[in-house]
Amino acid sequence: MEYLKRIDESKDEMVRTLQELVSIKSVEDKPAKDAPFGKGVAEAFDYMMKKAESEGFDTENADNYGGHIEFGGYILDEEGQITGTSDEVMGIIGHLDVVPEGSDWEYEPYGGVIADGRIYGRGTIDNKGPVVAAYYAMKALRDSGYMPEKKVRLILGLDEETNWKGMYHYLSKVKAPDFGFTPDAEYPAIYAEKGILVFQLAKKIGKSAGKGLELRSLTGGNAPNSVADYARAVVRADKMEAYDKVKELASQYRDQNCAEEGQHAYGAKLNCKGVGKSLEIVVQGVSAHGATPEDGTNAVSVLMDFLGKIDIINDDVNEFVEFYNKHIGFELDGSAMGCGLSDEASGKLVFNVGKVDLEGEALILTINIRYPVTFNDDTVYQAMMPVINKYNMGVIKIKNQDPIYMPKDHPMIKTLMEIYGEHTGDTEREPILIGGELMPELQRIS
Repeated sequence: MEYLKRIDESKDEMVRTLQELVSIKSVEDKPAKDAPFGKGVAEAFDYMMKKAESEGFDTENADNYGGHIEFGGYILDEEGQITGTSDEVMGIIGHLDVVPEGSDWEYEPYGGVIADGRIYGRGTIDNKGPVVAAYYAMKALRDSGYMPEKKVRLILGLDEETNWKGMYHYLSKVKAPDFGFTPDAEYPAIYAEKGILVFQLAKKIGKSAGKGLELRSLTGGNAPNSVADYARAVVRADKMEAYDKVKELASQYRDQNCAEEGQHAYGAKLNCKGVGKSLEIVVQGVSAHGATPEDGTNAVSVLMDFLGKIDIINDDVNEFVEFYNKHIGFELDGSAMGCGLSDEASGKLVFNVGKVDLEGEALILTINIRYPVTFNDDTVYQAMMPVINKYNMGVIKIKNQDPIYMPKDHPMIKTLMEIYGEHTGDTEREPILIGGELMPELQRIS
């Protein structure tokens, strides 16, 4: 087929395009002029839009909050001549923003390095790689003479990893597609995506009484939907001997919990060093996506586990540490929090701590939950409230994204599976479920 030939001929160009796009650090940042999600995100958006325009595609920019690239939508007569255009749209929904890069990369995270037949860099899978693939598929179809009856529209989101404000703005300016798909997960096709909650738990911390180790600072993690790969605590004592004890406990902790595979803090690095008159405790964990926290090692959980083994004089801090280790710890399904929900369609709830911060007089946890498709956000919150109330904490609700569920025999899923089988020859694989990151307004077209 002509379009397949053109895709093969464009391979080197596709790789260069992805490398150039990956080189742009499109992590959401402070708004700037014509850049509501920061300059890096705006640069990535501008790159794709200018490329599409220079290659003859129609584009639409919704005030730099998002946009699309499209072709097709032709009404033909019996002789194949164009007589008009269609208002029906098939959407391909992608995004150009990425989560913070974290640490411990073997290759430069924005280098687009090619090694062993792979391109390494933030966004190569989520979601710049799929966006580039979809763009060149559209280009191959168009250049081979294919004229679709419906418009084929590649929609570019710009804050998918954070708050979705861009897509809400885009949809206030542009009619949503009639149907479509999202190349932002895995093959062959997704039949269910768990619901997503992002919220904070906050505990007020009073002043310390007496003398001893006092917690002065606590930070960790980069984003709710990432396993925290870094955490740091600073403690202060009136006697240096207290620091020696902490260092001794840190050495024991590393030997007992971090050294061998299968141990709960395996892969983590815990170190202590003096900083002025204080002692800094740093944990390096292993990053992973918040939907699959089992692939990483949460630095916040390691640090909290360790803090539970040292003597801190503040009762509120100790209560917070106790809460964390008793009801979160290294558990990933929320059972100890009371929200260990599960269903036949999508399995167990997934619980991930993305961040921890000591802000003023409050310790704050930022948590990301992926809940099963037959439940709703109220059920999850109600299940956790007995534990939350016991420790006198407040809840700050940030985001809820309802689950998506189509039975495996749904016409959309069956069609996608047939197309996958036809082009790959793989007729054995079944559709799958994922943690999910899809906008509620686009559920009906996913």
